[in-house]
Amino acid sequence: QVQLVESGGGLVQAGGSLRLSCARSGRTFTNSAMGWFRQAPGKEREFVAAISWVGGTTYYADSVKGRFTISRDNAKNTVYLQMISLTPEDTAVYYCASRGSGSYNLRTSYNYWGQGTQVTVSS
Repeated sequence: QVQLVESGGGLVQAGGSLRLSCARSGRTFTNSAMGWFRQAPGKEREFVAAISWVGGTTYYADSVKGRFTISRDNAKNTVYLQMISLTPEDTAVYYCASRGSGSYNLRTSYNYWGQGTQVTVSS
């Protein structure tokens, strides 16, 4: 079992920034890749970013490239999502997930999920 706890969400004005954190515990020796997804009201959960646990290769959705940065601290078993130049379209619940197998950008590739943290961007 892997437990994931997100934090760092909140209300921010357009153009602002936030940093989300995801603390991982449990079977951390699996060295699973980690991802961030988001789900806006009335929409499906979509891929945002992912990072391999070994090597740190990163992957981003086109909509966030150049604005979001995913990183990880192996010693702290924590993954971060730094978000800048936020727009109202970024408003969503953001979920951290641990990848089992499969493509990094597919929801079905992830087998453990956090509870989510709300990000609201006002115009």
